[in-house]
Amino acid sequence: MANLQVRDMDDRLYDWLRQRSKLNNRSISQEVISMIEEYSCRRRDTICANAVEEFLNNTPLFDDERSAEEICNDIASARKNSDRFENGIFD
Repeated sequence: MANLQVRDMDDRLYDWLRQRSKLNNRSISQEVISMIEEYSCRRRDTICANAVEEFLNNTPLFDDERSAEEICNDIASARKNSDRFENGIFD
């Protein structure tokens, strides 16, 4: 596993981090990893939520009055209601 060393951290920040890790019953290292993972997931979710809207707004291929959400719902509905696999294997 990789190691990360942080230098010249403000004492107030370190004290806050120490208190937070104590409240969550973690070591300081575990708390920092948890915070980075949480931030990363939140950031990724935000990016993913906006990706379809951004794609549709910036792609001239789509000349559609529907919102991105409506288009996605239509696609999902078409997939669920498809008779492509009529034999019931995928039901």
